[in-house]
Amino acid sequence: MIHAIHSLANEDEIARYEQALKDFQAGAMDADRFQGVRLQLGLYGQRQTGVHMVRVKLPGGRVLPHQLRAIADVAEQHSERGFAHITTRQDIQVHFVPLAQTPQALRRLARDGLTTREACNNTVRNVTSCPLAGVCWREHVDIKPFVQGVARHFLRHPATQSMPRKFKISFSGCEADCAQGLIHDIGVIALRHEDGRLGFKVLAAGGLGHKPREALVIEPFIEEKDLLPVLEAAIALHNRYSDGTKRARSRSKFLVDRFGPEDFIAKYREELDRTRVALAGQLHPQGRWITGKNGDAVGTGAPRRLYKQKQPGLYVYPVTVPQGGLSVAALRGIAGLAESLGLDDIRTTQDQNLMLLNVPEAALSAVNTGLARIGLAAPRRGDNIVACPGASTCRLGITAPMKLAPKLSGGENNLRIRISGCHNGCAQPETGDIGIYGEGKRLFGKLIPHYQLYFGGDGSDGASLALKGPSVPSARIESAIERVQETYATGRNELESFYHWTRRQAPGFFANLLSDLAVVSEREAESLRRDHGDSADFRVLSLGGGECGAPAKASAAPLYYEAANERRYRNAYYMQREFGEALACAEAIAKLVGKALLFPADGDEETLAAQLKNKALEQPGLAGKYAELVSEFERLRNHPDGKALPALFAGLDAWTAEAGQYNLEQDRQLDLTGMLPQAAAAVQVAALQPHCRLHPENESRQAAASR
Repeated sequence: MIHAIHSLANEDEIARYEQALKDFQAGAMDADRFQGVRLQLGLYGQRQTGVHMVRVKLPGGRVLPHQLRAIADVAEQHSERGFAHITTRQDIQVHFVPLAQTPQALRRLARDGLTTREACNNTVRNVTSCPLAGVCWREHVDIKPFVQGVARHFLRHPATQSMPRKFKISFSGCEADCAQGLIHDIGVIALRHEDGRLGFKVLAAGGLGHKPREALVIEPFIEEKDLLPVLEAAIALHNRYSDGTKRARSRSKFLVDRFGPEDFIAKYREELDRTRVALAGQLHPQGRWITGKNGDAVGTGAPRRLYKQKQPGLYVYPVTVPQGGLSVAALRGIAGLAESLGLDDIRTTQDQNLMLLNVPEAALSAVNTGLARIGLAAPRRGDNIVACPGASTCRLGITAPMKLAPKLSGGENNLRIRISGCHNGCAQPETGDIGIYGEGKRLFGKLIPHYQLYFGGDGSDGASLALKGPSVPSARIESAIERVQETYATGRNELESFYHWTRRQAPGFFANLLSDLAVVSEREAESLRRDHGDSADFRVLSLGGGECGAPAKASAAPLYYEAANERRYRNAYYMQREFGEALACAEAIAKLVGKALLFPADGDEETLAAQLKNKALEQPGLAGKYAELVSEFERLRNHPDGKALPALFAGLDAWTAEAGQYNLEQDRQLDLTGMLPQAAAAVQVAALQPHCRLHPENESRQAAASR
């Protein structure tokens, strides 16, 4: 069993989930509320009734041999199909798990320190990174401590439990940005500043899917001590301004459209002023900084050949996993091979492959033989194909990338092909040399599966996303891709990359090149009605939308999450002797908790006080205490008195805890774990803590995360 300090699992939350499942099965919890609980635990509904996908979070793609065995056990004992899948976000997920077996699956993963918490839903998703962290010649810092530190910091964090939409973070160890910061809500890139200093560049508001957007620079250079405040500020900006009720436009990238780049950055800096105070003095992830050596960048995903590490005598051995699919035998075989050779560093990559790190030169032959024994091998030319599950399991999937992928090849020039089953882009088609996503088009009264083509994409900082091409019927997509590859092979300049070749072409080049394949006549329509692998005519199933970012049923919980976060700010401002700001945070807490008591009511302090007086009859003291707090806020607003604040805050915390208990009694489905004050005098205790310590609530939360 993994040592507790390294574990991301939490047994208590699994027990709470199991109870929620029992309540749901007994009819004591409604389906919408249970969906929110389930998604928060990384359990995603499939298009097949009664079975679910279990997504395991692997920050930076790092996984130990015994953890692969745990995933193998889940796939074998709890999945109806017995396989796992590596995603482009470096997770591993297991499909076809019956709902009744999900608690046992979570417990088996937790035994080896693995969690599924916040791998789905509107949270900070798995933190991805360049898979060569710690071994690359070019890197300025080993980013693993930052990846792990950030992942732990935001896991179960009050600010990330009910966000408007999901939020994705990547880390790269050098300017090559192999982790593709350009397509993330936040991309962190280690660099050497022109003045010689080493630190991070930070990008924000990138994303694929609906209306792809390249991230913009919000911090040209920061030191490592500023990393957590910067990330929290970007999340706070998203929480404050993104509209979660408009699902199609609630990712952080749409805030750039709403405000414009300059105002977006200005609003981010307003949030940064607060997060700097909240995190002042807190311990932060640290790394050993060096000036990396020049050399070719490996690029997205695993290296395509044996890679000599910067550590003498050691190598990275890349392993191709076709479409990211791993059988139980393969999972156990890789774990056993690694253990037999004393290897304990295995990583998943953004191209759905695996890597074995720190392989001694003398063991390379044994790795090669061992992989062949379980049906795996090092990359081969042309096999750089990434595909999402698409319509095989996903509720949003339109076409079947897994059926198409084995028919395609990157060819002699080893082009990167990325296939998604719909426009949401889980396979990142806009970052491939050739990217495609599935769609349905009705022509001559017949529904015909198509693939929208993209060309010359690169998600790394300094590059750009792909150029949009035509949409081609699914049955012709192989011919379309082969034609583009042949045209590139014969028309490129010597050593010219596909990316640069595409930028050299005139507007409309690809539409003209593929025009005969894109156009469908009435006579041809009947023969194009089947997708790859289908024996019946194509149809798009209406399954009520996808779940991965589905909104949970409205409850008072988000108000308590926000209040808990404001409490962090309040205590930090108080410790910095910024009493006016601390008082403003306290007023915000009272209003949030007042709204929770009246949920779903809204209004100013005076209106809330009147409403509370009429509603909270079961506990009339709650309304009276709120009125007293408002009166004290008004008294101190113009003349903040630092000596009077501890007693006020202690009273506020006691009232908040009492209000939370009231809400829990009114709504038995509510979960406020870790979001209520620990004690009435919490702020007085916090004020005495050394500045390098966490606030007691956060210490409690992180301790719980380690259990």
